[in-house]
Amino acid sequence: MRHLFVLITALFLVSILNAQVSVNLNYNLDKQPAWGPTGYDYVEYYYLPDIEAYYYVPQQRYYYYDSGRWIYSSNLPSRFKSYDIYNSYKVVVNEPKPWRNHKAYREQYIIYKDRHDQHPIRDSRDSKYFVNKNHPEHSNWVKQQKHDNGNRNDGNKNNNRDKRGKNKK
Repeated sequence: MRHLFVLITALFLVSILNAQVSVNLNYNLDKQPAWGPTGYDYVEYYYLPDIEAYYYVPQQRYYYYDSGRWIYSSNLPSRFKSYDIYNSYKVVVNEPKPWRNHKAYREQYIIYKDRHDQHPIRDSRDSKYFVNKNHPEHSNWVKQQKHDNGNRNDGNKNNNRDKRGKNKK
């Protein structure tokens, strides 16, 4: 009976740990560009219907079609210089190498071409986006985190002192 209890407890703890790991793996707000749309905790790719290109968030690179093949670069080519990435529509695509299915994406998301009604992360006032280093409130968020962590550490230091403020032995 005792072994059964230990086994059930161990399985329960493992399931809790697995749930925590999967939640952490499905979060990349700090890696998303400030021009990305709000509302997504995890993004692998953005499809950009206006220019029929993709942006890969983990490696911060664009994929676009040029001279009969898909090319990647950390910048868009000069032919897209008038493209306004902050005010254009972005479609989240969480599929590996989405350009392999480009025809399907182009047909499915053509309705978003020339739409400008998404809110970029940069303009959000939701504090969950402040973790993003490109957000205007990021430096204030970092200061607040340091302040909060400093106060927690100060509280622990005071627990080791007696009523007169001297260190306990």
